[in-house]
Amino acid sequence: MPLGIYISIPFCKSKCSYCNFSTGVVSRAIYSRYVDRICADIAASQHTAAAMGGQFERQVDTIYLGGGTPTILEPADLERIFSALRREFEVDPQAEITVECAPGTLTPALLTALLHCGVNRVSLGVQSWVDAEAAAVGRLHTRTKVLEDIALLRSAGIENINVDLIAGLPHQTVDSWEYSVSETIGSGVPHVSVYMLEVDQDSRLGRELMAGGRKYHAHFVPEDDLSADFYVAACERLERAGVFQYEISNFARGGRESRHNLKYWERQPYFGFGVDAHSMLLASTDGLSKNADRVAVRFAGADELNPFLENAPLSQTEVSRQAALEEAYFLGLRLTHGINLRELANEFGPTSVEEVSGTIEELSKDGLVQRIGDSLRLTMRGRMVSNEVFQKFLAVEAKQ
Repeated sequence: MPLGIYISIPFCKSKCSYCNFSTGVVSRAIYSRYVDRICADIAASQHTAAAMGGQFERQVDTIYLGGGTPTILEPADLERIFSALRREFEVDPQAEITVECAPGTLTPALLTALLHCGVNRVSLGVQSWVDAEAAAVGRLHTRTKVLEDIALLRSAGIENINVDLIAGLPHQTVDSWEYSVSETIGSGVPHVSVYMLEVDQDSRLGRELMAGGRKYHAHFVPEDDLSADFYVAACERLERAGVFQYEISNFARGGRESRHNLKYWERQPYFGFGVDAHSMLLASTDGLSKNADRVAVRFAGADELNPFLENAPLSQTEVSRQAALEEAYFLGLRLTHGINLRELANEFGPTSVEEVSGTIEELSKDGLVQRIGDSLRLTMRGRMVSNEVFQKFLAVEAKQ
């Protein structure tokens, strides 16, 4: 099965107040050193796979550069990364190759480099089309710049464009959210991601909200119920416009679903490189592992820059059949079409469905899931509390 490749570029021009990723603003002098480390890890990927107990596959059909802001790198550094990938892996000529881009970071030289590297999909971190809202959370772009970047990408032949939106930003109102969704639809992009603002200790805005403070415009963050209404409204508006939901946070016109992200939800193998980059490979069959029940292995790099640059060891988790079954539930249910219970029973055995029948019945009565024949999917209400639904399945499995 072909791999997906993920490359983490954890650098930004500024750190957005809502960001809870392992990213930051550092000296540009670090960039080249970081790319050196990435290229060395790519060159060692076959050895890494063996050391982690995973099967190494050279065939690659998706590549995704995320961040952070990958387009903050020099064109030469981007080309070094792709050259390293093509030396180690066999990249399908029809591969989907995505680069995340902060609006305003595209330059003619950078765009030329992206095309030379084979990039055919770009994800724009717009978050809001209302300039005041974007500025309030530290975004550096304007609506005009977003439109200019979309036009620039299309003129270069890159039509497969995603726009990210966040529901629940400070100062957001029913009208301003409707404006952002309408502008997204009006732009004609074939893919849209809609995320709910995450409130946790890993972002400045999240910490301020939890503390009841006023910094970072925290006192202008909409109530949870209103943010949920924004999400539902976006789902409805996008569907009416022919941009259909295929995953909790993702919407696409026909055939434009993110092939790379589908690998995560469908439990296909992928290899990650860089700070806090995660990998999942099928388990090797060399018999070296003491866990005969394992079906896959997950591993991840250091989640901070300095340990990564100093070649900190990877963390590793072997995935048993039981763990894989749990993943099948909570990853598969993220998809709008849900999971096929008959296929699950064929893969993991009939008890894998029988033992959660009570949970499915309970969730159905609560209006959180819908079962039609062998198909099980989340309802709209279930998507709003998806983590609670997933926990129900994990709790059932934990009792076995």
